[in-house]
Amino acid sequence: MPFRLRRQHLLTFAATLALALPALAQQADVRLPSLGSSADTVMSPQQAEAYGAEFLRELRAAHLVMDDPLVDQYLRTLGYRLASVSADPSQHYTFTALGVPEINAFATFGGYVFIFSGMFTLTQNQDQLAAVMAHELAHVSQHHLQRALEDQKKSTPLYVLGAVAAALAASHADSGSNRYAQNQPYGYGYGNTPYQQGVDPAIGAFYSVMAMMQQHMIDFTRKDEEEADHVGIETLAKAGFNPEGMATVFAHMQAVMRPGGDGGMAAGNIPDFLQDHPVTSVRVADARARARVLKQQMRDQPAGATLGHSSMPGLLPLPFVKRDATLLDHDTRGPSEFQYELMRERVRVLSASNPRGVLDYYTRNMANSTKFAASASNQYGYALTLMQLNEAAKAVPVMQKLAAARPDDLTLSLGLADAERHAGQRAQALQRYATLNTAWPNDPAVVLDYSRALLDSGNKADAKSAQALLKPLLNDASEPSLYAAYGHACNVAGDVVHAGIAYADATFLSGHAADALDQLHRLLKRSDLDYYTRAQINSRIAQITPIVLEIRRRHLDQDQNGDSDSLQPRQDGLRFGACAGAACTRR
Repeated sequence: MPFRLRRQHLLTFAATLALALPALAQQADVRLPSLGSSADTVMSPQQAEAYGAEFLRELRAAHLVMDDPLVDQYLRTLGYRLASVSADPSQHYTFTALGVPEINAFATFGGYVFIFSGMFTLTQNQDQLAAVMAHELAHVSQHHLQRALEDQKKSTPLYVLGAVAAALAASHADSGSNRYAQNQPYGYGYGNTPYQQGVDPAIGAFYSVMAMMQQHMIDFTRKDEEEADHVGIETLAKAGFNPEGMATVFAHMQAVMRPGGDGGMAAGNIPDFLQDHPVTSVRVADARARARVLKQQMRDQPAGATLGHSSMPGLLPLPFVKRDATLLDHDTRGPSEFQYELMRERVRVLSASNPRGVLDYYTRNMANSTKFAASASNQYGYALTLMQLNEAAKAVPVMQKLAAARPDDLTLSLGLADAERHAGQRAQALQRYATLNTAWPNDPAVVLDYSRALLDSGNKADAKSAQALLKPLLNDASEPSLYAAYGHACNVAGDVVHAGIAYADATFLSGHAADALDQLHRLLKRSDLDYYTRAQINSRIAQITPIVLEIRRRHLDQDQNGDSDSLQPRQDGLRFGACAGAACTRR
């Protein structure tokens, strides 16, 4: 190949590399401003929030979000308890459960934290689940994703120069070096990159730089992981949880994911994120040692004293933790351990692709004479599964027993009302819903189930009652199910226009912005709109239009770049456990 053509070919490789390195920035759909010395300048808080909100909508469009009010409230309460004592308590956080049975969790821009159902059900107590969430909060508070974007942009020119230099050096290689490759069936080019007979050594130079880039990202991720572990453990302790929960959940993950371990996995079935970045014994030991240091540090304090500057590098002041053995006793803030157990089983049931298999799981447990078999959470999961299998009549007596034992527990009382409703005992269910709504006014879980029970009749009066229940929740709600229920209530009540607005809101929050915009434009053509309603519709159009245009621009750019998966949901964030960082989020 003539040198001129070879150089053009190599520069094309370099250009490709330059485009490939900031791939995460392209996925995040952020037009990066000129970066200074701080990762905070990568994007504004408004941009970060917009990205996180859009990402959540895309996950909903892919039907990956659980969107269960009870689970959402539990995660929100637990998350806010941690966030209030985190490294960045001013950050707005959004906690979301994904109905995906994968052992993982991740955080992304804007304080959006996602917990996979598999990770939730893997945990054995609330300390462990709190540890997962504290780890993700640390990724957000330490701006790890912004740092990754900043680091990529700063390092890109260096890698491009390296690719060009290595490629030009390869272009000057004499024919003897090429004959070496030609005389071998397979050889190893630059960076131990395999190449086949007759392949230009310059390609080896290109892949060598790519390997350097990949290792750089992995190293960057591991530093982030170590920092997230340390900061997360401190947050865990500040919130009153056992700081050893981090090490315990790491060890449990290690045991479950080990080939032939508790999870019964074959070596080839281990998830990629654990193969690339395993939960090592060193990581478990480090988390356990750090937790013990924190506990000892708190015990050594004089009564009533708070820590000023820690004598240990990297430790933060811990003024909110309780001393001595009371560290392990949770106070009244946040959800109880019992609520954790109920929510763990609720997540197990709602995320199951095979309810019959889950029913067998609970049946086997209840047949064993173990503490778990007799536990309320096991029976609660069993009753929920019966309802999932349209056997609500069998679930009613189970829920009655549970609710009678704990009459002040909202989750169990609401479960009984739901069982009665699905078993055809509508009068009892409505009476119970009304009582719960009085005791817990404007509770999303109660209101949503109560309004659905009212709408079962198809009666206009009941629909208007459902409207009145749902409307106060819509100002601050971001769950599409509430808007869909309100739209249904408006439609049955004869308020077609507001039904259309509510359905458009639900469509937008479900990740279909363009469809929502079309619905609003069609509504705007109606001749019976009053001034206020027309202004309401125009306001929504003004808010959604820029989002739709940006989505279309991004998809156009991705299609032009040959990205056949441009319409698929992305999972570019910071993940928990062995894969919590920038490098392991690239698809």
